[in-house]
Amino acid sequence: MANERLSRTDYRSLAEFRFQIRRFQHFSEKAARKSGINPAQHQLLLALKGIPAETVPSIGHLAERLFLRHHSTVELVDRLERRGLVRREPGVTDRRQVLVRITSRGDRLLEQLSLIHRAELRSGGVSLLRSLQMLVVPTSARLKRQGP
Repeated sequence: MANERLSRTDYRSLAEFRFQIRRFQHFSEKAARKSGINPAQHQLLLALKGIPAETVPSIGHLAERLFLRHHSTVELVDRLERRGLVRREPGVTDRRQVLVRITSRGDRLLEQLSLIHRAELRSGGVSLLRSLQMLVVPTSARLKRQGP
């Protein structure tokens, strides 16, 4: 990779992909705010709902998934708990551990937001996929797939 060079097309592809990510992120942030929560709270609810069954929904795990410090995640959970969107529970094996559960109210809000996000991805996601494909699939492979 040290000898590899980027072409003007590579830079355009990277810029387009970054633009498409930001476009979706902008949409997502606006949708969260419109529903009455901030984008970080939306991300926490989504991370919580999307935790695999075998994973403990701890503050630590959520902090890791959100790329946040532990204390920042605690503050997010505090705000969501005050709004009745999540609740804390002690750990099953270690009572000192704090687990976070989504409430039925939080579940309803997240479902509304997730439906809106899925609809947006279904309508505008083709551009995002196309921009990603330009980066991960070599040009020669794309040309072969398109045919003569």
